[in-house]
Amino acid sequence: MAHRAPRWPRFASPTGTVLPPLAAHTGMFRSGAFLADRLGDLDDDQVQPNGVDLTLGAVHEQVDAGRIGRDGKTVGDRREIDPDETDDGTPVYRLAPGGYVVQYGEHIAIPEEHVGFLYPRSSLLRNSCTIDTAVWDAGYEGRGEGLLEVHHEIELERGARIAQLVIAAADHVGTYDGSYQGERL
Repeated sequence: MAHRAPRWPRFASPTGTVLPPLAAHTGMFRSGAFLADRLGDLDDDQVQPNGVDLTLGAVHEQVDAGRIGRDGKTVGDRREIDPDETDDGTPVYRLAPGGYVVQYGEHIAIPEEHVGFLYPRSSLLRNSCTIDTAVWDAGYEGRGEGLLEVHHEIELERGARIAQLVIAAADHVGTYDGSYQGERL
């Protein structure tokens, strides 16, 4: 039997026009400029072709256990780590291997009809570190945070670009109204 190319499903645009498979995905992710226009107060070097770089605002170490149950959650207590200062007065975090909670320096607002994803910058990965975060739902607003995993000692300056936020168009009902809405604003 001859090999046949798979039949791709057809997609319809919002106007009902049937789109070929590639066109159905074109425009799914928004440009960095689109996102930057909605966030404001960014340096030019933070705006990338496909997203916006987020900077390091603060580093915390969790000191008490948290709890996630079926009917709620408790975030364990944290201690903010004080950065050292370099000779020129720049605050720098000198981090040993381990897990840290980082807070981003930017005020994030995920537009309606979108979903946000955060990825580590490649420079972080090349230094044996990564960032994990949850999906940011449409309507989320706050100064978010993520889990910084350090696998080898690293120095991070406060204000350094450590992650890239990208957003994609998303069909959904409602917007985020959870317990982290408006955090650190």
